[in-house]
Amino acid sequence: MENKLANPAPLGLMGFGMTTILLNIHNLGLFPVSAVILSMGIFYGGIAQIIAGILAFKREKTFAGTAFISYGFFWLSLVGIWLLPALGVKAAEETPASFFACYLAIWGIFTGFMWWGTWGGSKVQQFVFLSLTLLFLLLALSKATGNDTIGVIAGGLGVICGSSAIYLAMAELLEEVKNKKVLPY
Repeated sequence: MENKLANPAPLGLMGFGMTTILLNIHNLGLFPVSAVILSMGIFYGGIAQIIAGILAFKREKTFAGTAFISYGFFWLSLVGIWLLPALGVKAAEETPASFFACYLAIWGIFTGFMWWGTWGGSKVQQFVFLSLTLLFLLLALSKATGNDTIGVIAGGLGVICGSSAIYLAMAELLEEVKNKKVLPY
């Protein structure tokens, strides 16, 4: 009997999309970083995406597996950057803005290559990765320059990016549930 795995992409995209929206509502200046963002970063943006990535690898989907596991660990590392200094871990001093900018720029470069991997595929998937590339680079620029306006612009883009990931998740999920394409992607 064949062991067929379900499509883990909707789970991974929802974990990414919802967590990205919440963080970027913060970047817009509407709310502080709080337990809401930290918890979503650990459990849905982090752990759920890693699970989705492992399942994608089991389905021999290298791109999806790499994306979901990488961004799952992005969320866990981001929470670690915030929490470790607050927990008094001696080796974990608060990260200088210029070094945090390097962290974000590296994620932007990685995401740019991932965007390249979407060319020829779904237009919505291309948009998710392009907007995420720009988001990381804008956030890096904001941290490097200390320009909060760039961070607010990035926040708006981040809400759009996260929303597009949720749209793609629902398009794939509804297509499977309804056994036909419901939302274009």
